[in-house]
Amino acid sequence: MIKRSALRGTAARGPAVTYTVLALCCLIFIISPVSGLNPSYGTGDALLTAQSAYFARWGVIPNELTTGDPGALVTPLTALFVHGNWLHLLGNMLFLYVFGAMAEERMGKVAFALFYLGVGYLALLAYAAAHSTSDQTLVGASGAISGVLGAFLYLFPRARVTSLFPFLFFLPLRFPAWIVLVFWFVLQWLAVRAAPAGPGVAYLAHLVGFGLGFLYAWGRYRRTARVKRPKPPPASAATAATEGEDQP
Repeated sequence: MIKRSALRGTAARGPAVTYTVLALCCLIFIISPVSGLNPSYGTGDALLTAQSAYFARWGVIPNELTTGDPGALVTPLTALFVHGNWLHLLGNMLFLYVFGAMAEERMGKVAFALFYLGVGYLALLAYAAAHSTSDQTLVGASGAISGVLGAFLYLFPRARVTSLFPFLFFLPLRFPAWIVLVFWFVLQWLAVRAAPAGPGVAYLAHLVGFGLGFLYAWGRYRRTARVKRPKPPPASAATAATEGEDQP
């Protein structure tokens, strides 16, 4: 997790957009046929049919979107709130919870909401354009959350993040955000290069979202004066170890 002491003033009001997106995604998933918790969708083949119809209605289908179907133009927005399974949902929501709050506090609620939806839309649109003949449905908030990660990398590169790496036996270790996020980006890049020709996990949407998020933050905040945190008084120096950073 990340300590948010660098943003005490705005933190008091709370990251309302981040928490609202978290709540909406979880609620939509729970009441959908994908969770398996809503008995109204039945079981067995009836449930599978309902799931397929659900994804087709609310997800992005590249060959419909790229042919200019007016009804398909809204699906890159609706798909941001639809997830394919429990692991997909929980993974995305964890990343949004860890990185979204500080990014929202820095940008402001309205700007963050527009940023999240805009980057998510463009990331899914880019993936659809790259797989324009595909009829496989794409869902999930990964493109938008990748944009949040990209913006976070520029805004808070030295914030420390607790991370679990499989090759380190899942030990919880703290690293600067720039190490974790650059490592994540490299993994996505390698996954794109190793992926088969057909669509699968939308690694390309991850890369596009991350790049757009970083570029937005760079363009928006690169001329903003950096504000340094004041040093703690000597009496509390032993207990005031901070994990904040200069803010662009």
